[in-house]
Amino acid sequence: MPIRPEHRWLYPIDWPEISRIVRFTRAGGRCEHCQRPHGRRATLLLGTDGVWWDTEIHAWRDGRGRQLRRQPSYVPLEAIGMTRKPVYLATAHLNHDPTFSGPRWRNLAALCQRCHMIHDAAEHRRRRWWNAFRQRAIGDLFSGRYS
Repeated sequence: MPIRPEHRWLYPIDWPEISRIVRFTRAGGRCEHCQRPHGRRATLLLGTDGVWWDTEIHAWRDGRGRQLRRQPSYVPLEAIGMTRKPVYLATAHLNHDPTFSGPRWRNLAALCQRCHMIHDAAEHRRRRWWNAFRQRAIGDLFSGRYS
């Protein structure tokens, strides 16, 4: 994910290098939560909770990267549908604090778009609430109560 200009000063000056090391050296170019490979198109089953086809091991994986015990062949694929989506890794801060990377970068993880959004969902809800609260407070201060 690109860094917003107003947050750029929170990151260390060598952030691109740190991010590259976390994503490709430590994680091996795969999401650390679901094992999706970077730069490839993942085949996903629609209507399931992140089930995808891993072409390297020729098996279906669930949303957490574990190989499915029972293959979804018993479900007609035409009824569910499939789609192919590109996978891009980003380096995520596990505690949502970009100023602290921790010793040996334990606070950082290489996550695909899906896992990154799932990980950040609570933080996004908190920020959305805070922005709405702030807007209402400014409106009350300058233009009276909202109707």
